[in-house]
Amino acid sequence: MRKLFAQAVVALSVAMPINAMAQTWDMPTPYSDKVFHTANIIEFANDIEAATNGTFKITVHSAGSLYKHPDIKNAVRSQQVPIGEFFLSRLSNEDAAFGVDSQPFVATSYADAEKLWAAQKPVVTELLAEQGLMPLFAVPWPPQGLYTKAEVANVAGLKGLKFRAYNAALEKFATLAGAAPTQVESPDIPQAFATGQVEAMITSPSTGVSSKSWDFVSTYTPINAWVPKNIVVVNKKAFDGLDAKTQAAILAAAKTAEARGWDMSRAETDAKTATLAENGMNVVEPSAELMDGLKAIGAEMQVDWNATASDAAKGIISAYSM
Repeated sequence: MRKLFAQAVVALSVAMPINAMAQTWDMPTPYSDKVFHTANIIEFANDIEAATNGTFKITVHSAGSLYKHPDIKNAVRSQQVPIGEFFLSRLSNEDAAFGVDSQPFVATSYADAEKLWAAQKPVVTELLAEQGLMPLFAVPWPPQGLYTKAEVANVAGLKGLKFRAYNAALEKFATLAGAAPTQVESPDIPQAFATGQVEAMITSPSTGVSSKSWDFVSTYTPINAWVPKNIVVVNKKAFDGLDAKTQAAILAAAKTAEARGWDMSRAETDAKTATLAENGMNVVEPSAELMDGLKAIGAEMQVDWNATASDAAKGIISAYSM
């Protein structure tokens, strides 16, 4: 009887295709499949599956369908899921080092953003390691622009507006501009405008298009305030539990995804800005008066930031400024 049972098990294992026993990881992401960050992550998952001949798979749960954006990092940290994506500067309340890329007018071009990430990455890696997390790759959003119902000539034009915020730095920025900030996640933007919860926002052309911003505002001003990043992290214990071949496949796919994602972001800036115009939005260059006023707010924020930032965070700025 035992011999027959053993033979049956062997026969069954031979009959089963290799990928039927594939290990699968669930990966929550905050944005929809239409957003280039998600598209890049889906390619990342496909690359890993191909490299492992289907023995390792990542199932991408987009648009906050598995965990809402504010919960993704802690879900990975607590091993509820092994991998996830989130907006890096959401962690700036933990340490200012996480939010350097969202400081107004510190890095306003892709060249500057690359230089800043080179300085930021080692510090972020060390801080995340303390929480049992390991970064795999980071990809920037297009430079952030201003969305309003009418053209804004100067900072005074923002006074009193209900302003959408997505992190602490933008909350402070809006407050210093005389606006009233309200935290609103990307999928909730249309409803927030429709209900009067917000009247203006600073965000990327990507989010402007995905939220169909032309339905509730008429003007886009590319102020290029900052170039913030999303980051993909893995639980270190989960990663260490994989065989060496799978680890190598993940790291190789991550390297490719970071390079691809930066290229996608650059292309996205021009394409989505054009889409805004095609849908009737007035795309206007910011006036010198507006930029001077916004940069003055950025300088004030930097002074406050320097007064409270950790030594590690200050080290990033020092390295970036060299």
